[in-house]
Amino acid sequence: MAVRTTSHALFSLFFPDSCRICGDPLRETARYPVCRECLASPAPLSAEYFCSSCRTPFQNAYPLDAEGRCAICRSGLRGFDAAYCFGAYEGVLRDLIHQYKYGKVRTLAPVLGGLLAQALPRDEAFDAIVPVPLHWRRRLQRGFNQAELLARALARRTGIPVSKALRRVRATPNQAGLSNSERRKNVTQAFRCRPVAAKRILLIDDVLTTGSTAAACALALKRAGAHRVALLTVARVDRRMEGWRLTAAYSKSGETSEW
Repeated sequence: MAVRTTSHALFSLFFPDSCRICGDPLRETARYPVCRECLASPAPLSAEYFCSSCRTPFQNAYPLDAEGRCAICRSGLRGFDAAYCFGAYEGVLRDLIHQYKYGKVRTLAPVLGGLLAQALPRDEAFDAIVPVPLHWRRRLQRGFNQAELLARALARRTGIPVSKALRRVRATPNQAGLSNSERRKNVTQAFRCRPVAAKRILLIDDVLTTGSTAAACALALKRAGAHRVALLTVARVDRRMEGWRLTAAYSKSGETSEW
């Protein structure tokens, strides 16, 4: 009896009988514990107003200048020349990334890599794909670099070679809970780069939050000679969502908001 229970537990670990996203029974064998419906549900990020450089979505055109750039891009704090993503860091897409990154379901890398391929602009050419690196301690702790697996999945689809030109030379505290300025300070001088003279670089990461880490990577790449650095992520935090949640919270409490 104990042997059968152990065998069942091991089988369930590698071949779970329910989707880890929605909980519905899995009706077919796959390399990942997610049903077909959940895999198909993430939708591309949409908005009427985007920054022309970093593609940050806005509720109206007020934050954008005549060239369509947001205040951060006008200030030069972004570091990278352009940013693209597939969808908003919400709902099923967020759950898929969590399963991949924290649940260590590495077999989701090709699935998420497919979303990267959908978001990749067709009118741009790149010489190399460069994943955002982890410090060796973080990589040892996690067991893999999520950005590197995504980069390799995208490379298989596009034929663009992967270059591990970037290296994280300084361990940094977790960015969660830090302000924008604290995030920028946290990753200052955290990256070093091998020479990439005149190359057009596609920088890969899983999620874009404030862009501080990507900006620090782009700065290191530019100092190493990169001609252009574009960022591509599976998802990005959509700040418009925060406005909607805040408005809803005020509405429920009977207060008014000038947000």
